[in-house]
Amino acid sequence: MPVVTDMTKCKGQACQLCLPACPYGAIVFADGKKIITDACVHCGACIDTCAFDAIQVASPDGRLRMNISAFNGICVFVEQTNGCVADVSLELLGKARELADELAGQRPAVTVTALIIGGPFGDLPARLIESGADHVLMVTGNDLGPYHTEIFTDVGVHVLAELKPEILLFGATAMGRDLAPRIANRLQTGLTADCTAMQICPQEGILLQTCPAFGGNVMATIVCPDRRPQIATVRPGVMMAAPIQTDRRGTTETVVARIDRHDYATRIVDIVVSPTTPCRLSDAKIIVAGGRGMKGTKGVAMLRRLADALGAELAASRGAVDAGWIDAQRQVGQTGETVQPDLYIACGISGAVQHLTGMMGARHIISINKDEKAPINQIAHDVYIGDLFEIIPMVTKQLEARCACQGQ
Repeated sequence: MPVVTDMTKCKGQACQLCLPACPYGAIVFADGKKIITDACVHCGACIDTCAFDAIQVASPDGRLRMNISAFNGICVFVEQTNGCVADVSLELLGKARELADELAGQRPAVTVTALIIGGPFGDLPARLIESGADHVLMVTGNDLGPYHTEIFTDVGVHVLAELKPEILLFGATAMGRDLAPRIANRLQTGLTADCTAMQICPQEGILLQTCPAFGGNVMATIVCPDRRPQIATVRPGVMMAAPIQTDRRGTTETVVARIDRHDYATRIVDIVVSPTTPCRLSDAKIIVAGGRGMKGTKGVAMLRRLADALGAELAASRGAVDAGWIDAQRQVGQTGETVQPDLYIACGISGAVQHLTGMMGARHIISINKDEKAPINQIAHDVYIGDLFEIIPMVTKQLEARCACQGQ
């Protein structure tokens, strides 16, 4: 297989470490460019010597292959704000722990690293270790404040180039979706977005990354066999956080980033916090969701009353959101939130695959629909066929009466 040079990484005549490493004299420099001649026997000595990963092996089919033997372990980017870690980061640590256990049968010492860029750190390292991390890598610096796309990209690339994780996981949040593709591009590797399942291939030991494709009509399994790290973003609420183990032990490390914000064209002027409490569908234990069967804002008000009686969160399908009946932050589905409540009550929802993708993790599903053949009825645990404008008010009235009795 031919050996090629990535000239965007090669330092040229300023380095020349590969020159004496080649036992066959196959490397020459001409006009400031490195040339690998026909004397090359593809022994790989130059690849091992290059400190910049500039020398790669290309297969006969033209695919560039990285020297992946130096990569090991799993890294989770931990998203935190003012010391409060995002739930999806804890979920990813739990999944990383599972993947590490799968890899442990194929190779020794698979370490799960939690990467935090910017403080404050407080008791975060201890909490992350209790949640499944073996090692916590904290990056600090005077100019590392709130999330800044360019700065976090530069810092992340620098740290990850040294860490060399085999697998790198991000939450599919606003921050993760912004940062992950930039880092993947800089590291010249692949990225699978919005994964809903991941596992290790038992034959090849590579990461099998499953995500919806073609509008959610098919589930695609994507692999990245030739490049490292294997990067994926995972939607919040899809994975399960590991149980807290207070007796777990791990290591910590602090890296100081040398960053000057004046080197960047953009700067953060102000951070405006929304005066309203954000909807947290991913944390809800009970969800009452409505679809096009609500027929308008009157139906939304009816479901809101039911949700209040149950102490539940109100949600909706994309059809109801597109119609303008309910706010987009309450949308459940492939293009909305992924939820795993104890109880999910679907009212007037047909059950398109895009919606089912977001709520399949519910422990118990109740469907109220006048269409017996609605797809959601096939996965629901309890199905009530009828007009929701007759069923919902009756159920709500009984619940409110019961609550009133208990209050007395």
